[in-house]
Amino acid sequence: MIILYILAGLVVLIALLAVIAPKSYDVFRKIEISRPRAEVFEYLKYLKKQDEWSPWAKKDPNMEKKFTGTDGEVGAVSYWNGNKDVGEGEQEITKIEEGKRVEGELRFLKPFKSTSDCYMEVEDVSEGNTRVTWGFTGKNKFPMSIMMLFMSMDKMVGKDFEEGLASLKTILEKD
Repeated sequence: MIILYILAGLVVLIALLAVIAPKSYDVFRKIEISRPRAEVFEYLKYLKKQDEWSPWAKKDPNMEKKFTGTDGEVGAVSYWNGNKDVGEGEQEITKIEEGKRVEGELRFLKPFKSTSDCYMEVEDVSEGNTRVTWGFTGKNKFPMSIMMLFMSMDKMVGKDFEEGLASLKTILEKD
């Protein structure tokens, strides 16, 4: 009988945690780059260029990469398979708002299967200066949602976004 009470208590606890757990995430970072918006956007819309500034490319310079479709256009896909720090997955360009925003879908295969939406957005700050916003959003599905009560997606990838944007700034501001 005690075992039934313990099991019932665990079920109630899990149900309660599932109700209060975060159902979505939105992680983004911004940086200002001393280059015109059109120039920054033209660089950002290409998936192959991401290897030049991506923090994950640095974590596994030997990762397997494949590209399909026309890079810089909707439907282009970048596939990667790397070490435990980068896992396996692919990114597809799903929408381009010319000169303003590139949207994509990130499909992670390993270490965990999940799908997120990602974006890069550019806006004028002043003449010759551009603000870049890099982010991704998604849904926390059960049981991962319960894990997010004890982990922060922002803390897990925020520093990587900051590192990547700093590298992007360095590359684009070189003369």
